[in-house]
Amino acid sequence: MTVTRRRFLVRSSVALAAGVLFPRFPLVAGKAAGEFVELRGGVGLFNGRGGTAGWLLRSDGLVVVDSQYPESATDCLAGLRQRTERRIDALINTHHHRDHTAGNGVFRPATEKIVAHENVPVLQERAAEKEETAGEQTYADTTFAESWRMDAGGEVVTARHYGPAHTGGDCFVQFEEANVVHMGDLVFNRFHPFIDRPAGASIQAWIGQLERVAAEHDRETLYIFGHGRPGFGVTGGREELLVMRDYLTALLQTARKGIDAGKSLDELVRLDLLPGFEEHEAPSPRLSLQANLRVAWEELTVGD
Repeated sequence: MTVTRRRFLVRSSVALAAGVLFPRFPLVAGKAAGEFVELRGGVGLFNGRGGTAGWLLRSDGLVVVDSQYPESATDCLAGLRQRTERRIDALINTHHHRDHTAGNGVFRPATEKIVAHENVPVLQERAAEKEETAGEQTYADTTFAESWRMDAGGEVVTARHYGPAHTGGDCFVQFEEANVVHMGDLVFNRFHPFIDRPAGASIQAWIGQLERVAAEHDRETLYIFGHGRPGFGVTGGREELLVMRDYLTALLQTARKGIDAGKSLDELVRLDLLPGFEEHEAPSPRLSLQANLRVAWEELTVGD
């Protein structure tokens, strides 16, 4: 059965109100300890601080996707420990940004391996040098070029890299039996995304990846998103992937029209709304239509 956004939000709200969502994963009074939500097939998500974390928990398998920041990583690990004493088989980083990797050090002592695309440690180190946080980093010790695969408690977990998109080191993670896919920051659900051009991002390639992922999975596939606007959430189906694709397509088209019309970059970024995508919000100046139009302009005028 397809889990629509409306069904998921209603079901989650009812369960929370009844206090039945993972009773062994309580929220800590007076502390933003985050929220564990079970999806299906032993796969769920954790909402703390940072990009949405995913997890697979079975009697003989434990996998975590993304580690958020140290504080929320501590909450996540503590919650998992209330559920199982099993060592984590793998922590997978979907890309290098701090809100997905800064908690690696918290998970490292309890984890067999940290997995990421081969570009991630390089990009993470480069960003850390710029931000002067090199001493705080814990890097993946298992990397791959195109794909990585493991069996965890009877569930097949795969991570795939289809080229540059949000960064130059993105991967998405599929839990095959559960038919759940963690997209990392390949989807910002109704937020203006961050397009990290200095780290190898490509809007055009990102569009192609979203189309490919949507085509390779069925209509029953449930997706976890790195970020989502309240009211739209961090889970959804193929529709949300295609909305993200259409947003990026419109972004490039708008920049191209401006360039062809002889507009300057300053004139282009005066646009307040992207037609057809009025529901998208800008949580920060870095995640805004204006910032994205600048990146689109650069991609079209400077190239890769």
